Amino acid sequence: MQRSLRSPQLLQVVRFALVGVVNTTTFYGFYLALHPLMPYFLAYTCAFVLSMIGSFFLNTYFTYRTRPTWKKFLLFPLTNLTNYVVTSVGVFALVEGAHMNDKIAPLVAAAAAIPFTYVLSRRILLNSGKAQAEAPTEPAPAAEPVAGR
Repeated sequence: MQRSLRSPQLLQVVRFALVGVVNTTTFYGFYLALHPLMPYFLAYTCAFVLSMIGSFFLNTYFTYRTRPTWKKFLLFPLTNLTNYVVTSVGVFALVEGAHMNDKIAPLVAAAAAIPFTYVLSRRILLNSGKAQAEAPTEPAPAAEPVAGR
């Protein structure tokens, strides 16, 4: 039982959640810093892009411990699109269907989106270079000598 608590994938989920907290904080910090310098929506957009770039590198190096590539970088925004779609559908369903308070629903929907964004980011950052991922990262052990040869 204790071994499952230390599984590599569980540790990835924990690191993914930590990156999410850092990313959200970074986004909001950029937004607050840029807002006095430009219109709010431009500040929002710049903060979003900057935090997404940061999220890419944090998830690449810290969460999944893999190398960044241009292909992964260009596919990574799909995780944010997925997050937006899942949270939007979730908020609508929670408010309109379940009659949840519209101030609480976005938090619940955001929490519900975490597994979707985790799976997609994992697929993009670990499997987009599948040929590279399948190559052994450690040298194969030397073959033992066969007696009589």
